[in-house]
Amino acid sequence: MSSAMPDLAAHFSQAHGLIRIAVIAGVAAAAVVLVHGIRRLGQRLIAARIGRSYSKLRSLASLIESATVFAVCVAAIGLALRELGISLTAYLASVSVVGLAIAFGSQGLVQDVVTGLTLVLSDAFDIGDMVEISGQTGVVERIGMRFTTLTNFAGAAVLIPNRSITNVVAYPRGYVRAYVDVELPGDAARAEQAVWQIAESAREQFPGILVAPPSLEGRAKTPGGAEYLRVKFRLWPGQGALIEGIIRPRMVSALRALDPDYADWRVAVTYRAEPRPTAPRS
Repeated sequence: MSSAMPDLAAHFSQAHGLIRIAVIAGVAAAAVVLVHGIRRLGQRLIAARIGRSYSKLRSLASLIESATVFAVCVAAIGLALRELGISLTAYLASVSVVGLAIAFGSQGLVQDVVTGLTLVLSDAFDIGDMVEISGQTGVVERIGMRFTTLTNFAGAAVLIPNRSITNVVAYPRGYVRAYVDVELPGDAARAEQAVWQIAESAREQFPGILVAPPSLEGRAKTPGGAEYLRVKFRLWPGQGALIEGIIRPRMVSALRALDPDYADWRVAVTYRAEPRPTAPRS
């Protein structure tokens, strides 16, 4: 085996130039196929075990594969040109100059790739998280080398260039809580029934925005004797206009039908992002 390698090298050096070029091209093609096959095999082996982070590993593996294939192709071209009498040093210098020119001419692309790699390695957010990025809110579907893809409340895919990602707002539970505090008029039972009917009908009408059924949080009295009913909604982040522009006016209108003097300010809305539950201490 030890003598086979020198013999092979000797035969290669004595072969015709075109044959050596064909051998170099064949070896390079085999290396590219091998790299691609290793990546595909690795994907199949880890896909069932990684879960949500699999997409991140796939993006990182794709980048490594592209870099490896590029290096193999550059080396193969250089060796082939050397067989034609072109200096390998001059070739590498030319590649460096061309690469530098391309980098300056496509700074946005380079920034996308660098930021995408940073997102993959830093674990700023993960596949399946609810986030707000660059004014767009949605569930993270993919973290690529150029774009991060979100799915918004309408089911549309939103592609965000990685270079535009500066601030990320994460919603650990995937929704925002909206509390509607309703001051009940004289006929509290009828008022509560009217408010609850509006809350339930809103859930049926806007299932994409209200991610869970509403719930009654009970009644409470203020020191002044006013009685309040609290209704809790869980809604898609950034969609508070549904509560304040549709649900709240409907409640005010229904309560005004019971009490003509009922004022708008007697129905208040507050929001709160629900934190991720912490594991109990042992």
